[in-house]
Amino acid sequence: MAGHIKWADRRFQFTFPVGTYPELIERLRGTPARLAERLTAVPATYLVQRHGRGWSMQEHAGHLADLDETLFLRRLDDYDHGVPTLRAADMTNAGTEAAQHNQRALADVLDRCRTVRRRLVTRLEGLEAEAFARVAQHPRLQSPMRLVDMLFFHAEHDDYHLARITELRRSAGAA
Repeated sequence: MAGHIKWADRRFQFTFPVGTYPELIERLRGTPARLAERLTAVPATYLVQRHGRGWSMQEHAGHLADLDETLFLRRLDDYDHGVPTLRAADMTNAGTEAAQHNQRALADVLDRCRTVRRRLVTRLEGLEAEAFARVAQHPRLQSPMRLVDMLFFHAEHDDYHLARITELRRSAGAA
């Protein structure tokens, strides 16, 4: 996909109302099904094929579960505890690199995505509406971020990796 903006270079404007959180939760809930739809028909050799230094399709999928577990759920803790600045992401993605997602069966990677995302969505659905207006500073963006903004940010991150998967499918002739 020519001209796509790298994730670390993306900037956001959070101007939507807090009341959009139910739709954002639905968007997050749908990611595991979208991953499964994009990956289950792809031959295993293509799923784990790396292109240069970039991740394989399967590694992109595993990365989403990694971040749910090691970052997003913990950032929910940050909002719950009223910390002024959210914990920073590991921009080296060392956890995903070490996870060896290509060594696992696709079904296991997708199952973990579903399981961890279900925990996340269940937790979000248990919050009161006013919780989505809580604010903390985002360390990379250097801007205040409401919890509802974090949902949007996380959904955009999902879509970023789904788009990379689609790009890899096309290059493998499996679009």
